[in-house]
Amino acid sequence: MKRPLQMTLLLLAGIGLLRVSLFTDLYLRYVKEGMRPLLIASGALLILLGVVDAVSYGRRRGGEEHTDHGNESHGHHHSTTPRAAWLLFLPVLSLLLYAPPALGAYTASREAPKAITHQDDFDPLPGISPLPITLSDFTRRVQQDRTKAIRGRTVQMTGFVTPGQQGDSWFLTRIMISCCAADAQSVKVRIYGTPALPTNTWVAVTGTWHPRGTLGTSSAAAALDPQSEEKIAKPVNAYTDALPLTPTR
Repeated sequence: MKRPLQMTLLLLAGIGLLRVSLFTDLYLRYVKEGMRPLLIASGALLILLGVVDAVSYGRRRGGEEHTDHGNESHGHHHSTTPRAAWLLFLPVLSLLLYAPPALGAYTASREAPKAITHQDDFDPLPGISPLPITLSDFTRRVQQDRTKAIRGRTVQMTGFVTPGQQGDSWFLTRIMISCCAADAQSVKVRIYGTPALPTNTWVAVTGTWHPRGTLGTSSAAAALDPQSEEKIAKPVNAYTDALPLTPTR
């Protein structure tokens, strides 16, 4: 790879990082929100390195024009950069021209679900109805709360639609990441008794626990009998198992 192209690659990579992290929220498709300062700093550093390299290269070329042209070895050295380095242009151009979509139902249907952490003591549930609750907390209440406080309670959860292998149900899903999209894991609650909306549609579902298995034990299914469902706008930061969003009316 020639020196000018190497400088161009640095500049384009820096501009691409700043585009997705400083001027848009596209970076949230790939990393956690807390990574934003590091991405901005990395983008700025790449641009600085590209500019410094360009200035240095320009001065060197200017000096070479005044050297003795009788030197036969002048100008005939070759770059040792491997040809595979050209492949770096592909991800750089994707940052500038096309941002791959966020993870969704395709990933969730192929990855093992996230293990729900164990909890021994549970606080009393608030008396409001429907009760806003995350998919993880609902699963934990169903399978670990021996007081069975979730029985008969109307709850509301939000997530996106993932098709189920069984024709009588589908999954309400959230994807969570620890650092970046590469370590993504999903949590799902099965929804019975209602046709699934299009895959990856974000919805708020209100309903009660679907009685299957022994409530308060690991045999209990994390499942819901829905009373209503409403489409909602996809959240900006979709890689969290957050409390229900406000449905769009």
